[in-house]
Amino acid sequence: MNLSFFDQFTSPCLLGIPLILLSMLFPALLLPSPGNRWITNRLSTLQSWCIDLITKQLMTPLNKNGHKWALILTSLMILLLSINLLGLLPYTFTPTTQLSMNMALAFPLWLATLLTGLRNQPSASLGHLLPEGTPTPLIPALILIETTSLLIRPLALGVRLTANLTAGHLLIQLISTASTALLTIMPAVSILTTIILLLLTILEVAVAMIQAYVFVLLLSLYLQENI
Repeated sequence: MNLSFFDQFTSPCLLGIPLILLSMLFPALLLPSPGNRWITNRLSTLQSWCIDLITKQLMTPLNKNGHKWALILTSLMILLLSINLLGLLPYTFTPTTQLSMNMALAFPLWLATLLTGLRNQPSASLGHLLPEGTPTPLIPALILIETTSLLIRPLALGVRLTANLTAGHLLIQLISTASTALLTIMPAVSILTTIILLLLTILEVAVAMIQAYVFVLLLSLYLQENI
């Protein structure tokens, strides 16, 4: 039983083709066809408005040098948002429930922000390890604590995204299993459980969107400290 709950985190295949690859092709159908105008319909207008809103939210706290990261951060936001939402479709899975993928995204980008700060303003970047006015006896311990908190940031990014999505999918699996099992025994309870399942699914859609935004927002805050 426990194994069947975690089977949803393995990629289902059809004729040797992972179904997640097929589902990731669906958003391409929503892209506007080439034409003489950038915006051709209401859908493309909505897409442009969302991308513009996301970019403004991420780039407003940053200075001019940080605006060079606009394309990377916005593209990462759209990628995570698409993967998280596509993972809620039947007969597919969410790649961002795999810690290996999340760490592969978090660690290089965190390291890039850190190296950017060490290259452009090494004194200010290293100054974050020792706040001003620290008593002399606490300096070694505080430097060690701040260094540990700095190095644990990419792990926190990856684990946060993995844990939130994994917990939500497991909860949906448990409630849907209970709803199916109670259908013949207690139909009224099964209907109530199904209503709870629908509400939880709506909540998971919100969680998928929020976690993608939080992941990129934290990266932009790390970048803000180093530019």
